Amino acid sequence: MTQTKATLITVEEAKALLKDQSDQINERFPRLKKQGKYILPDYRLTRKREAFKIRKHTFLQRHARSYVAFDSENGQTLWMHNFPSLTEALFWLDTGLKPTDTDTNTSYKSWKDLHEEDITALKDILKERSRKRKEAAAAKKAAMVPKKKPAAVKKSTVVKKKKAN
Repeated sequence: MTQTKATLITVEEAKALLKDQSDQINERFPRLKKQGKYILPDYRLTRKREAFKIRKHTFLQRHARSYVAFDSENGQTLWMHNFPSLTEALFWLDTGLKPTDTDTNTSYKSWKDLHEEDITALKDILKERSRKRKEAAAAKKAAMVPKKKPAAVKKSTVVKKKKAN
C-alpha cells in the first residue's frame, strides 16, 4: 500500500500490543505476537507509576488529532511514541528520527516531500473511516429517535368555535 509500511490499527489491536508487551516484560528473550509498524489515530499514551513507583503502567487515552506510533519490527521490543501529526509519526516509523532530530543524511522536510503520496493516501483512509463512523452514528441516532405523535387539539380553541356559532 505505502512505501512506509505503516498500518492503521484500532484500539483493540493497540491494547493487544500493549498486553503482549506487558505479559513478556520479565522474559529474557520476548517474542511479540504481532510484528510491524502501526499507527493508532485519535489516541495518546499516558504512563503512570504505581505500586511504590516500581512498575510503570501504560494507558491509551482518547485524544483528537493525536497519533500513537508502535514499532515492533524486530519482534522483541515494542517502541511507542505520541505524535501531534500523522506525518511526524510516519517519519519516526520510517527513519527512527523525530522531526527535531538532526541527521546529516535525512531531514524531515526532504523526507516529507519524498513521501507526500504515502501521507495523503493514509490521510484519505483516515477521512473515509471518519466519514463512515459519522454516518453510522447518525443512522443509529435517527433509529433511536421515536416518531412524534400528532399534536393534540386544545380544548380552548374548540370552545371558542362553539361560542361563535
